[in-house]
Amino acid sequence: MSSLQVLCSGLPLRPLPENRGRQAGVPHAPVRTPGLSLVEKQLALRNALRYFPADVQELLAPEFAQELQLYGHIYMYRFCPDIEMRAYPVEQYPCQTKAAAAIMHMIMNNLDPAVAQFPQELVTYGGNGQVFSNWAQFWLTMFYLSKMTEEQTLVMYSGHPLGLFPSSRSAPRLIITNGMVIPNYSSRMEYEKLFALGVTMYGQMTAGSYCYIGPQGIVHGTVLTVLNAARRYLGIEDLAGKVFVTSGLGGMSGAQAKAAVIVGCIGVIAEVDKAALEKRHKQGWLMEVTDSLDRCIQRLRVLQLGLQQAPGWAGLPAALGLCVLSYLVDLAPLGEGRCPAPWGFSRPLPGAPVLLLCPSREARKRKEALSLGYHGNVVALWERLVHELDTTGECLVDLGSDQTSCHNPFNGGYYPVQLSFTEAQSLMASNPAVFKDLVQESLRRQVSAINKLAKEKFFFWDYGNAFLLEAQRAGADVEKKGAGRTEFRYPSYVQHIMGDIFSQGFGPFRWVCTSGDPQDLAVTDELATSVLEEAIANGVKASVKLQYMDNIRWIREAARHQLVVGSQARILYSDQKGRVAIAVAINQAIACRRIKAPVVLSRDHHDVSGTDSPFRETSNIYDGSAFCADMAVQNFVGDACRGATWVALHNGGGVGWGEVINGGFGLVLDGTPEAEQRARLMLSWDVSNGVARRCWSGNQKAYEIICQTMQENSSLVVTLPHEVEDERVLQQALQL
Repeated sequence: MSSLQVLCSGLPLRPLPENRGRQAGVPHAPVRTPGLSLVEKQLALRNALRYFPADVQELLAPEFAQELQLYGHIYMYRFCPDIEMRAYPVEQYPCQTKAAAAIMHMIMNNLDPAVAQFPQELVTYGGNGQVFSNWAQFWLTMFYLSKMTEEQTLVMYSGHPLGLFPSSRSAPRLIITNGMVIPNYSSRMEYEKLFALGVTMYGQMTAGSYCYIGPQGIVHGTVLTVLNAARRYLGIEDLAGKVFVTSGLGGMSGAQAKAAVIVGCIGVIAEVDKAALEKRHKQGWLMEVTDSLDRCIQRLRVLQLGLQQAPGWAGLPAALGLCVLSYLVDLAPLGEGRCPAPWGFSRPLPGAPVLLLCPSREARKRKEALSLGYHGNVVALWERLVHELDTTGECLVDLGSDQTSCHNPFNGGYYPVQLSFTEAQSLMASNPAVFKDLVQESLRRQVSAINKLAKEKFFFWDYGNAFLLEAQRAGADVEKKGAGRTEFRYPSYVQHIMGDIFSQGFGPFRWVCTSGDPQDLAVTDELATSVLEEAIANGVKASVKLQYMDNIRWIREAARHQLVVGSQARILYSDQKGRVAIAVAINQAIACRRIKAPVVLSRDHHDVSGTDSPFRETSNIYDGSAFCADMAVQNFVGDACRGATWVALHNGGGVGWGEVINGGFGLVLDGTPEAEQRARLMLSWDVSNGVARRCWSGNQKAYEIICQTMQENSSLVVTLPHEVEDERVLQQALQL
């Protein structure tokens, strides 16, 4: 097995590593169908071979060609490292600068099999969120990072390490761009070809920027989303007994099960991939698993006593062999001689009387927190819920969403209900056109079922995965009459739930303790809690206090819910003041050795300023600029200018290729005064940029926050909008 020293010594060429091919027993990415011509295939092969000297090209060419033929991409499986891939303590990495070691720590966490969705294909999450395009890029990047000094910057072009370039100590150590394709060529079809050629890459958000922290991040986001959805749609704070139905347990969507339990509701999550479902169950994030729709429904119901006449009842005294069956699905299987039926009756003796129990809401009445994984297609689950409504008059679901990778619907992100998982994978590779038709038919069926349930007191939202966008393209009934281009029959979670939170400067702030020591993480949890409690004690607006209280509760419960998967990381939603204060407190704790090693600050790209996405992050911007990407690009540049250790800018992420521009950063705190100054400058910009843009678009909450921030910092001067107070001015001016 390789060591970290070997891993950082460059591409292994003499001798070449053994070609072990695809590893059995781990999930693999779906086969891609780029549709390359012969000339394009030759170009893809030539591009892959340029990483290697001529004396090994003859050996490698046939196996690379075979990968392209079988899988639609050249991953270079031969060079998948023979090492336990995980985030090692930072001091174990060979390096010239701790910043480089911290970056290596983050890269290996993104590829940890406990974290990554398809580790051998270098996919962290979302079905196609690549860390690198191939394994040669990984080896070269680790080599460059181990050699990099404080006066060099590593430049990454869509997974490819262009090289180390001279720079200053104040410059970023790493600059990443992913998928920066000329706009007129940024289509899905072009992407498949460009990725197969090895010249661009879909980095999702935090996959290609090396800042993913496992599903904890989306757990927290889902917790806040469901809590605030309950406040808005149901008018409640306590979710006990409420049912949340959704789909997806692989990658980021795997967080939904844990989030349901944390908020105290009943979560039913459908997943077609048995491996993904079992992974979450083994992790303890999923409490129960079933492949039976009957069992799902029974688990949502309570047994209400009802006497019905069954065969063998007539003429028999009630005392004779009366059998009462409590058909709870968590009991042991029924014994021999008993006949389990969908409605839960049992006949232990031929002709014996039966007390037939008609089930109603079991988990709902008992108000237990439950995460139930349904191994099957979510469309079948939605249609069964409609059947229950039609036959019993009872709507068994209160809240609903979808977290399939619908940004990538025709390459494994969404599986049609008409096919089994294996049938779908086969058809996806053999006949993409037919597969696409089935996906779109399935989307129409799913929306039809949701529409029927929505006539009751049931609320659905789009979780920013392009579900409604793809449903619209499939011809589903999602139109909102008289609405703009970014609005559908159901809102996105930004439009109705999280948008105002973003406008107040709150977003997914996170940090990673590079020591790998859980005790360091516990210290940071304590510091963050103290910072937020002190802010509340000093007085904040009621809306800000509510967010702080939600996050204090989150941190206090984090350890109990075992949220760490991979690196020792934590996430919370905080505003500008909170982020800066937490960063300063952590940096000071490193300086006095209370924390043993540097801490990496980061955030999800899905944040106040980081992402321009008209169907998600900026879907609640109504001045026409939702389709403009100035904010995300300016954020990337501004973070680089103000002290970020590394910065990243991506095309795609969340709702898909060509639909989003987003960026992120990493900032290493090492206990020095310089690190504190960088944190103050960079984090302030990283939030205020987005708040100012949202203010200019007409958001009142953002207006209030940016005015308050200007009062507190005289160096901040933002252009404020003037409202058109009299709409008649517009109407009269346009009457030609």
